[in-house]
Amino acid sequence: MAHQLPFYLALVVGILLLIMFAQRIRVAYPIVLVLGGLLLSFIPALPNVVIDSELIFVIFLPPLLYDAAWGTSWKELWRFRRIISSFAFLIVILTSVVVAWVASGLIPGFTLALGFLLGGIVSPPDAVSASAILKHVKVSRHFRAIIEGESLLNDASSLIVFRFALVAIGTGRFVFQEAALNFVWVIMMGLAVGVAIAYVFYWMHRLLPTDANMDIVLTLVAPYAMYIGAESIHVSGVLAVVSGGLFLSARRHLIFNNQTRIQGYGVWSAFGFILNGLVFMFIGLQLPVIVNNLGDTSLSEAIGYGVLVTVVLTIGRILSGFGAALITHFARRVRLIPATSTAPNWRVSLVFGWAGMRGVVSLAAALSIPPLLSNGEAFPQRNLILFITFVVILLTLIVQGLTLPWLIRRLKITDTDSLSRAEEELDRRIQHQLAERSLQYLREHCSLELQAHPSILFLAGRWEHAQQLLEDDTLNSQYKQLYIHLLDEQRKWLRNGTKTSRRTRRSSGNT
Repeated sequence: MAHQLPFYLALVVGILLLIMFAQRIRVAYPIVLVLGGLLLSFIPALPNVVIDSELIFVIFLPPLLYDAAWGTSWKELWRFRRIISSFAFLIVILTSVVVAWVASGLIPGFTLALGFLLGGIVSPPDAVSASAILKHVKVSRHFRAIIEGESLLNDASSLIVFRFALVAIGTGRFVFQEAALNFVWVIMMGLAVGVAIAYVFYWMHRLLPTDANMDIVLTLVAPYAMYIGAESIHVSGVLAVVSGGLFLSARRHLIFNNQTRIQGYGVWSAFGFILNGLVFMFIGLQLPVIVNNLGDTSLSEAIGYGVLVTVVLTIGRILSGFGAALITHFARRVRLIPATSTAPNWRVSLVFGWAGMRGVVSLAAALSIPPLLSNGEAFPQRNLILFITFVVILLTLIVQGLTLPWLIRRLKITDTDSLSRAEEELDRRIQHQLAERSLQYLREHCSLELQAHPSILFLAGRWEHAQQLLEDDTLNSQYKQLYIHLLDEQRKWLRNGTKTSRRTRRSSGNT
């Protein structure tokens, strides 16, 4: 491992350069990193990068899920719980069934159990890819919350399907009632374990005499404790991390001060950044290893199977998007849900269906397939499943990832979606009311101090000035530009003043 350290250091630098290039051409960085890793894999002098599935599941997955859960609004998640839960659980299972039926019917040597295994692997869209791509287009916060919330939860359901299919292939038996009960058990206990461990960390933050650095270290330990704790009793570690992350995120104002929040944001931003970069680069670097292990299946046939499964997944998700919209409209009409609940139009449904890029969870699940069955025989079609998974990840990232921003602009989601404008108006109204409430408090409780202390009068003036900025967009823009310019001038003065003081001390010393 030590002799490959220069290679991995160079790989990190290469990741940074590729991300800079992606930002320059305004393309989501997961796409550029996968293509960069793919190109690097053709260089003969480079060592083959063989990824251990445990490395992905235990090292990479918990902090990435925890970071995504920490940045997800629990209020938004609960508001859109119906569509998120339907896509995260029901649609994943239906997708797995369709993939199983198509694979067992059209791919030679595939049984129904192997098809379910493949379906569980490729069914979950990747939250990181969708978030990175949506940053380049303006969509409503609600649309983003649905995409990210669904991606957080569907990882768990797909891995549960994968686990049951793996058991069925190894034992040769599958009992539906037993699988259904285990499915519910794994989900409920995964949620419970995550919240229970998060509750322990919550009281550790509140009761122990921690400082900012200690709090940040505890946040780095928490996702691993949740994931390993859940997996050790054979329940969903993914749901444990997500539920625990949401629990602590909703209570961050009770356990962290402002210094911890500021420092923690910087640490987690850099940590998640490098983990995401490595994972997507590793996806591209896996190509030579996967192709070399195809065996009797020709490369052209394997590519054809990968394209077939990708088309099935894409069409299935788009149809599911339209189906969810129709069900919402029907439920509103028969008053199963409130009439005020928003129902997506066909444009939003199409974009939602197209935003189904696959990523790290699919790769990790495929790599975790054991080479041998319990009886010592080779696992059937393992190498072909790996290759199909790689093709699905590559095609969905490149084709859907590159065309998603164009599709959003083409369908005029940013023009027809009034939610974004409503959100901006709501934010402005909240800030205005906060300033009004602060001024009201000062006038009611500090009337004497306002007259006697100039500093308190200055504080009231700041809130009055904030109200004026909120009411005048032009003044607000000019104020921000001038404030940034003044900060630059202060920074220049400090640097020049330091140099001048050094020269003065030197001249006085010489004298």
